[in-house]
Amino acid sequence: MQRLKPLHFLVALAVLAVCGAGGALLAGGASHAAAPQAPAQAVRPALTVTVVQPRRAPLAERLSANGSIAAWQEASVGAQVNGLRLTEVRVNVGDTVRAGQVLATFAPETTEAEVAQARASVLEARAAAAEARANAERAGTLSASGALSQQQIQQYATAAETAQARVQAAQAMLAAQQLRLKHTQVLAPDSGVISARSATVGAVVGAGTELFRLVRRGRLEWRAEVGSSDLPRLRPGVRTEVQAASGARVQGTVRVIAPTVDPQTRNALVYVDLPAHPDVRAGMFARGDFLLQTREALTLPLSAVVVRDGFSHVFEVGEGGRVALRRVRTGQRTDDRVEIAEGLAPEARVVERGGAFLADGDVVRVAPDSGQKEAEAGAGAQPAAAK
Repeated sequence: MQRLKPLHFLVALAVLAVCGAGGALLAGGASHAAAPQAPAQAVRPALTVTVVQPRRAPLAERLSANGSIAAWQEASVGAQVNGLRLTEVRVNVGDTVRAGQVLATFAPETTEAEVAQARASVLEARAAAAEARANAERAGTLSASGALSQQQIQQYATAAETAQARVQAAQAMLAAQQLRLKHTQVLAPDSGVISARSATVGAVVGAGTELFRLVRRGRLEWRAEVGSSDLPRLRPGVRTEVQAASGARVQGTVRVIAPTVDPQTRNALVYVDLPAHPDVRAGMFARGDFLLQTREALTLPLSAVVVRDGFSHVFEVGEGGRVALRRVRTGQRTDDRVEIAEGLAPEARVVERGGAFLADGDVVRVAPDSGQKEAEAGAGAQPAAAK
């Protein structure tokens, strides 16, 4: 047998190796073709949600401002007598009083004695006047006989007039003492609420000393600072919503706008009448909104808006329950709803709540009652569209 050359031997080995590899590949392909194809696994919903549609609702345009709450008017109640001792204080801070109510009393003994003395002086002056008048009358009857000169007769008449003037002076003194006795009772000049008290039992105060401070009729007002450029938008009678420090909201009405603007801040004061409320007190700082003209706007529940990266977004539900993250621009908030200024179509279906647990592209299951909610939203939108 003829021996193969080394080169021919190497080529033969390479051919055999290629044939073996091809056979292995064919066997593997056959086995893969024979294996049945596994079915695609169904996508499980990430969350069960309810969906809502944007609803048109009337929104009142608002002008926000800051300011302080103050008394509409305050009355200072002071002592009108001098040098008397305060014997009784009948009211305290926070008490509601009516006009003419006794707030405090001074010791009346000294004034009563002075009234008695003035009354006696009146009686004495009347007696002296009666005697002088009688003397003048007798002197007048003797004028024809010549027993008295005209000068003497005139002196008697002058004495009678002087005595009568003394009667009037004594009566005036009596009236003054009686008025002083009346002022030993400190009376409320108007109805209202006691806001301050400096009266102390046993103190001897001078005339004019303030004893109480009174919020007249219990009326309070919000003094809002509004920029001069916004003043044309306001007028007396505009409704206002004031939020106290406790969070309580009080409805008020613009009473008057200040006729001048502060040259330093370029702000003007707007005076808003407020009703009585336990959380609203004079001296408090408060924020508020002036409710201007009403307009129509698309709104969604606040729970449907989620904040991502500092921007507002909503999840719109598309075909097959797949959600898409939509960036929107929000506007005014009213109660539990928020205005959607742009970024969302009126017919969009939006996840009502639970958006914080979703991501863009997730698949959700829509709850069965979502259709009812959408119908209610559509019913609520019809009257607004009819306007």
